[in-house]
Amino acid sequence: MKKALLAATALSLLAVQAQARSETDAASQAQTYIDRIEALDDQGPEISAVIVHASDAAARAEAQQSSLLAGRTVLIKDNIETREWPTTAGSLALKDNATERDAPLITGIRKNGGVILGKTNLSEWANIRSNNSTSGWSAIGGLTRNPFATDRNACGSSSGSGAAIAAGFAWAAVGTETNGSITCPASVNGLVGFKPTVGLVSRTHVVPISATQDTAGPMTRTVYDAALLLNAIAGTDPADPATKEADINTGDFTAGLADYSLEGVRIGVMVNQVGSHDGVTALFNQARADLEAAGAELVEIEYDWPDGFWGRGLTVLMFELQRDMNAYLSTLPGEDMPETLADLVAFNKANADVEMRWFDQSLFEQALETTDEAAYLEALEMNLKATQQDGIDRLRNEYDVTFLIAPTMGPAWATDLVNGDNFSGGIGAGSLPAIAGYPHITVPMGAVEGLPVGLSIFSGRWHDHEVLKAGAAYEKARTAKLPTPSFKPWEPAE
Repeated sequence: MKKALLAATALSLLAVQAQARSETDAASQAQTYIDRIEALDDQGPEISAVIVHASDAAARAEAQQSSLLAGRTVLIKDNIETREWPTTAGSLALKDNATERDAPLITGIRKNGGVILGKTNLSEWANIRSNNSTSGWSAIGGLTRNPFATDRNACGSSSGSGAAIAAGFAWAAVGTETNGSITCPASVNGLVGFKPTVGLVSRTHVVPISATQDTAGPMTRTVYDAALLLNAIAGTDPADPATKEADINTGDFTAGLADYSLEGVRIGVMVNQVGSHDGVTALFNQARADLEAAGAELVEIEYDWPDGFWGRGLTVLMFELQRDMNAYLSTLPGEDMPETLADLVAFNKANADVEMRWFDQSLFEQALETTDEAAYLEALEMNLKATQQDGIDRLRNEYDVTFLIAPTMGPAWATDLVNGDNFSGGIGAGSLPAIAGYPHITVPMGAVEGLPVGLSIFSGRWHDHEVLKAGAAYEKARTAKLPTPSFKPWEPAE
């Protein structure tokens, strides 16, 4: 099998999915994924989504078939600690960060019969180092490429997790999000991405940005798979106070997905966040029609971001970045490890030829200067109120809707290491659930010129199961044709 796969430039992703559906041998599936990584990530189109993978994954999968995850393989973003490998956050400063610890969410995967297949590349430091960064690049892993168009961006910061699952390198991946870092890469890589309520999944032993907004979540091909993986990683962790209510808000997240009906369900349409891209608007209109055909009642909502919202949001992230990064670095057991954010800034300056060839560390430096706790607390209170009580909660109550929807992102942009990312079009409302800490799912809704675009669905705190059910209902009702990865540079559709 391995020689045949390596001889081919790319085994059809559809063939991999068909095998995954029909193959009962978890070991065979694991070996197929390993072969694809070696054929398409390490060589061939060099997607560069996977930093390291386990050569013994097939043997470990074989021993897990009677459990919840039954030997399914999971790739892990490289800011989440696993005992096998260093956890680098993509930075050379942490290349020797071999803590030999499992994050609690990793323990959950193993306990439930999942196999940790490897670590995925990411935007270095989860894309919080610079405003001029190129998503998907790290000094450790290089540049991740989008399997649908290898000259296009995989988005960040969970770029490797998104590209890996799109390319058929594992059953599922775990990403992390502070503001769009699960949902954006899931959208542009044609996946389901689920950002849980902050506090549903432990953040212990995860390289942090913001205790207010950080969470890990599943990135998968289907809503059911996302729910299944969430079953394994959700739960209370005494070391993470945010998770104290997690156990009472968990259950079987796969329950009811198959038969959930949108009949009579009122859904708010965030019309001001649809953006100005004609192709995305056309797909979104088709998604709206599909939802209405499934029985949903759509209510148009005109929402504008509050004055000062973005500036306050940056204040919160900068203050929490220094505080939370310093706390994490203080736990590292290795010798000569950085102990503070200031140490990371100094390291980058000393290694600027590699670390800062493509973009600076202006946000790191700004975080060092953001020390006014009173200003931080005021900004935090205002933005939580703006996104929770005066945001999602108000919109749901005022318009009597259960869910809110918008396009997730525009199509992937051409990667440009010299000039950085090119977000455009004013598309998406993901910052509302990200800053509120509320659940948010993106589900593929079609493609623009072969480039995937997702539909965002979000709701109130702890409504994770309901959001998953709505995602599954849309997935079933969707009429748009979904693209398949080309593993080649983008070309206009014929």
